[in-house]
Amino acid sequence: MGVQVMGVQVMAPRVDPVPADEQLPARADVVVIGGGIIGASSALFLAEKGISVALCEKGVIGGEQSSRNWGWCRKMGRDPREIPLVIESLRLWQGMNGRVEAETGFRQSGILYLFKTKAEAERHEAWLDYAREYQLDTRMLTGAAASRLLPGLRGSWAGALYTESDGMAEPQKAAPAIAAAARRRGVAILGGCAVRGVETAGGRVVAAVTEKGRIACGSILLAGGAWSRLFCGNLGIELPQLKVRASVMRTEPLSGAPEISTSGGLFAFRKRSDGGYTVATLGVRTIDLVPDNFRLFPQYLPAMRLHWKKLRLRVGRRSIEEWRLPRRWRLDAPSPFEAVRILDPEPDPFVLRRAQAALSAALPIFRNVPIAERWAGMIDVTPDAVPVISPVESLPGFVIATGFSGHGFGIGPGAGRLAADIVAGDTPVVDPRPFRLSRFTDGSHPLPSPIAS
Repeated sequence: MGVQVMGVQVMAPRVDPVPADEQLPARADVVVIGGGIIGASSALFLAEKGISVALCEKGVIGGEQSSRNWGWCRKMGRDPREIPLVIESLRLWQGMNGRVEAETGFRQSGILYLFKTKAEAERHEAWLDYAREYQLDTRMLTGAAASRLLPGLRGSWAGALYTESDGMAEPQKAAPAIAAAARRRGVAILGGCAVRGVETAGGRVVAAVTEKGRIACGSILLAGGAWSRLFCGNLGIELPQLKVRASVMRTEPLSGAPEISTSGGLFAFRKRSDGGYTVATLGVRTIDLVPDNFRLFPQYLPAMRLHWKKLRLRVGRRSIEEWRLPRRWRLDAPSPFEAVRILDPEPDPFVLRRAQAALSAALPIFRNVPIAERWAGMIDVTPDAVPVISPVESLPGFVIATGFSGHGFGIGPGAGRLAADIVAGDTPVVDPRPFRLSRFTDGSHPLPSPIAS
């Protein structure tokens, strides 16, 4: 059963509310577009630098993928280009509750990747070379050692990759807690306030035009998740980004099940702070075929070849909706962002049935646990599955932080700090070159990592 959020029937989950500011500021140093984990984290770090910020969210804080993900906060299996940033992010997660003076649900539970085949073992071994370079605590386990960490495990497992220092947080709490802390530090939190576009003068940003009025500013940070490509398109900025539907379910509380977050074959799970489990799958990715799939096909062909067996392509309601979606609009008229306050796709029952069956076969303790809720979210994916955290050279004052390709929640605090450094013109916390937008046009031909998970 769904709930009403801003007049929209939302399938799930229920995010913690954040008080919104009713008064639109006439001016801010920076306008942040998007109130997910990236936007909220960026706003907080900008405020800590003494920079005035207005955060505009068309729906509610954390209402889309930032509250619909698994909640994993991991270094393990990351694309090697992301490892320095995610190390910084895990460092920030460890002190986040104290920083925001609220509960984000973060704890170090460890994460385990079970595998069955020699090919999987070889891929993990190749990734371990990078883990050693950064002195991560990731290690390879035998099947017997993995079974000792997961009592009751059944099936033929050749081994596992394990990182004890990886952890989890609560998606329904984290972005709201960070945004609320940013508000206490002076950030204007403007919920139900879509930004329609950007006003420029002399070739650079001078204002954000919202549905409620104009906010003069020197910089704009776009952290719009699945909506970022559409927003950029109206500015004439080409941002290669597609959407992948991710389906998730939540169980009722279950005693005696593993504490370690785990994936294996067609299942993945983590224990929640409410005693239940978030369950999903790494094995199947649902792709709703929309016009952008065809427009961007050449750029995504390497990724499709790498993950072909995992893709579930389909034509449905979402396909029709995006065919009808306007790609250009005036700033003095309603935008597509006002038409869809919260992107709330239906979960794919096929994917969830397979995940539930695979989990029950591997760990029979899950066999009869009731499913409390099911939901889905849209993941913003780039051609190389590495985010864009970058200024836009053609529009001074405009910075993008998007395309996190399913990694955004765990990497969120680090990404927010890097984005804040870029906006402020400060020394970046990590080398930002792997995340530059221009990599898609400067002849670099970036590819997805074959050893990343």
